[in-house]
Amino acid sequence: MDYVGRVPAPPLDRFVDDVYCLTGVPRHRLMNVPPMPSAHLFLHLDGPVRLWDPDRSTEPAVFADGWFMGVWTRRFLFEYPARVRLVGVHFKPWGMAPFVGLPATDLSDRWAPADAVWQRSLDRMRHRVGDATSAAGTLDVLEEELTARLAGTPARGLDLVRHTGRRLEAAHGTVPVGALADAAGVSGNHLANLYKEHVGVTPKRMARIYRFARLILSVDAGQPVDWADLAQSAGYFDHAHFSREFKDFTGHTPTQYLALWRSFPGERSGPHDFGPMPAD
Repeated sequence: MDYVGRVPAPPLDRFVDDVYCLTGVPRHRLMNVPPMPSAHLFLHLDGPVRLWDPDRSTEPAVFADGWFMGVWTRRFLFEYPARVRLVGVHFKPWGMAPFVGLPATDLSDRWAPADAVWQRSLDRMRHRVGDATSAAGTLDVLEEELTARLAGTPARGLDLVRHTGRRLEAAHGTVPVGALADAAGVSGNHLANLYKEHVGVTPKRMARIYRFARLILSVDAGQPVDWADLAQSAGYFDHAHFSREFKDFTGHTPTQYLALWRSFPGERSGPHDFGPMPAD
């Protein structure tokens, strides 16, 4: 599939990692998606898309238009349609808060139709996006729509969450949460409550996701992998804990995960291919 993305202009870049278009025929329809340090908005112009949490024996959620997803702390399954035409937003973990007017806990480990969050205003946005004649034009429209919905005054505590979240991001989750609270001049409980409000999860949980993301994105399946060294570099100092968390987050042992990627050489062609792995 073809991926075209960019970091949006200020002030959106304080809250959004990238906006992007994804088009084409997927090599794999069903993807197993581990937790990553972001929240999402998807607008699908060719649907429907199905998602499972994470057991395929459960009924999937089906979205034909658009949906929001908060920060996920466990893996889920995502099924592309036969042909993909998708416009997306990767929000920073705290980045969805100024746009949706909901407590972040309402969207953590959940997905919700975009119309339910933005009160049936999605059709106009999808039409504007669909009428754009180029990927750059599509992303221009998306940035305009996001800017129009950006709250003018930051909610209470959001600036503090953003500041400490940037430290967590820069340290790949290895900075102690107590040190974040001390540096911010607040108690650990106060910081945790602010994170639940604006991110949907505690800073400790967010640190785990950043640490895992650093590890999984550093794996080069084309080379020998020293899991012990990678784990230690990412901040895992207990091998048993690393193995349990890896299995919880991916559904595979490290050895199984590596074998899976080696069976699909050259598959990673864009950001959408890093983290998610084929499940079909």
